[in-house]
Amino acid sequence: MPTIAKNTDELNSLLSGAVSVEGEKVSITDENKLRESVIDDLIYTAVFSEDENTKEEAKRLIREIANEFGAIAASIHDFYMAMGRGEVDKITTPAVNIRGMTYDVARQMFKVALNHDVGAFIFEIAKSEIGYTFQRPSEYAACVLAAAIKEGYKGPVFIQGDHFQFNAKKYAEDPEKELQAIKDLTEEAIKAGFYNIDIDPSTLVDYSKPTLKEQQYHNYINTAKMTQFIREIEPEGVTVSVGGEIGHIGGKNSTVEEFEAFMEGYLEELPEGMPGISKISVQTGTEHGGIPLPDGRVAEVKLDFNVLRDIGKVAREKYGLGGTVQHGASTLPDELFDKFPENNCCEIHLATGFQNIMYDLIPEDFREKIYSWIKENLKNEWKEGWTEEQFIYKTRKKGFGPFKYEWWTLDEEYKNKILDALYKKFEFLFGKLNAFNTKEVVEKYVKPVKLPYGTIRK
Repeated sequence: MPTIAKNTDELNSLLSGAVSVEGEKVSITDENKLRESVIDDLIYTAVFSEDENTKEEAKRLIREIANEFGAIAASIHDFYMAMGRGEVDKITTPAVNIRGMTYDVARQMFKVALNHDVGAFIFEIAKSEIGYTFQRPSEYAACVLAAAIKEGYKGPVFIQGDHFQFNAKKYAEDPEKELQAIKDLTEEAIKAGFYNIDIDPSTLVDYSKPTLKEQQYHNYINTAKMTQFIREIEPEGVTVSVGGEIGHIGGKNSTVEEFEAFMEGYLEELPEGMPGISKISVQTGTEHGGIPLPDGRVAEVKLDFNVLRDIGKVAREKYGLGGTVQHGASTLPDELFDKFPENNCCEIHLATGFQNIMYDLIPEDFREKIYSWIKENLKNEWKEGWTEEQFIYKTRKKGFGPFKYEWWTLDEEYKNKILDALYKKFEFLFGKLNAFNTKEVVEKYVKPVKLPYGTIRK
């Protein structure tokens, strides 16, 4: 079991013989010792120490060590711009939301990357997930970078804020306050090394308006405001990859005309010469987490690849973007995944399928403990007409935060089964999405900058 430092003196003693610290400068003195045990102690301290100063210092050290090691937080913007110019094609970047056991799960992704020369892959967490998984951006980034060090991965590491979503009700009450809340979260994320941010005001689209541009007004104006804000605070040498969204996931399917109306308004609002969004999320018929049937199985989804293809074509040829982004995809049938690279889809977001593997393979008594907690504490989320199976399926994502330590410290037998299954799933998906052998092409376009923890442009 890794050591969890109680204070900064204990933390510094954990580094002995592996890392030397002189003021702000961090040097790796024994890479083997660092990867063998010290990085485990550092990340467990960053996540579980009871002293906030010690946690913060552990996160800072992990970032500095990762920079020194060569695992560098980066933006995928320039890679997507190369897609927009037609220099890169037929690759869909997998973006994985890790809700629990983040350090160990991220290690499996890095193992696949090292075994198959993958450069195009993203670690992400949504605004909602930050809340219910109890993972602030600084903790999530620390877990990912620590995992890269542990596995020996060197190169750009893409960490993304997914669905930094505007709440329609709060926006209606006070637009400026809701915008400021998204700005605050975005600044926190960029300070942590999230150089990829998906802004989502698609919740504000108003289909009662007579024209497409009017329908998209609050969406494009807030995407433009957020793009400007990001450009003002992004660190020197970094162009944060900004994603936009036109179709609220789970709503009606997106159209080319909606996308063009959005882009027309967005570009009018954006200062001339300022880099804009690099990709566009669209609705193709999926729903986050899939749709559970009364018996707990997940309904088959009718996914319209023409939406991805047609909007993606316009996105690339007319606006120079990387292409379309697919959400809510991890519960789709396996045979569909190789269609994404063929249909101008530059990125795909995957979450619930991995969560399902984790819940299937944990000890039964632990699973029942979580389910009992959910039934006791989340019963107000039980919708009329739902069976218990549907209720549990829809809410068990909220079992990662309160039981975080138990997930991280699972018995090795169970933990290894989960991680082996996740490795195989990542390997399968990365292969289907044409992410294998992408390290060289990604590094051709992406030149990461080594930046200290907490850096933003003042």
